[in-house]
Amino acid sequence: MTSSFEGHIAGLGTASGTRIVIGMWAESPYGAFADVMLEDPSGHRTLIAPRQEIADFVASTYAFDEVRVEPVSVECGAEWSVHTRSLQVRFTPGRRHWVSPLLRLVPAPLRRSAWWARFCNPVASRLMPGVQTHGTAGGGRSEWYAATGVRKLVGGRATWLGEELGALAPVTPPVRFGFASAPAQPTLTALTSYVSEA
Repeated sequence: MTSSFEGHIAGLGTASGTRIVIGMWAESPYGAFADVMLEDPSGHRTLIAPRQEIADFVASTYAFDEVRVEPVSVECGAEWSVHTRSLQVRFTPGRRHWVSPLLRLVPAPLRRSAWWARFCNPVASRLMPGVQTHGTAGGGRSEWYAATGVRKLVGGRATWLGEELGALAPVTPPVRFGFASAPAQPTLTALTSYVSEA
């Protein structure tokens, strides 16, 4: 059985060294929701999910040192904002990354296939450092990504547990939640994530 999650992923670093990855899913087996993965400069990895069932699924797919169940709200516009009790993030998408037109040339049936994601994996990792398109998802499962567009972030700021995290910065070092990191360059990516039991 394969589960699909369609929406956006934002990945950004901060001047403090904290890196943040936000999944904003319009369609999924759990309905529409958003979740946040955060790694601080010491390497402590935190998941914030809006419901326990989502927290259980994500924590079985990726690795975390701490899991928080908190409401996660998202507002999209010229500036995007994400709010939980622990974290507040605002970021501004800019122009499309040069790779976006190439992504749209791939026919949808091909783009959705796991073998295509495996084929593209070494190319993607060279074009966008930190990116992997196919890998393991815990519990013997596999996961792959089918992106349709990438936009660079031109501004961002965040507050974690009441403390400002500083200006927008690269996602370096790479985050260690799962088989891949977000791109080193802060981005907003439109994509579908697939998780297969087989």
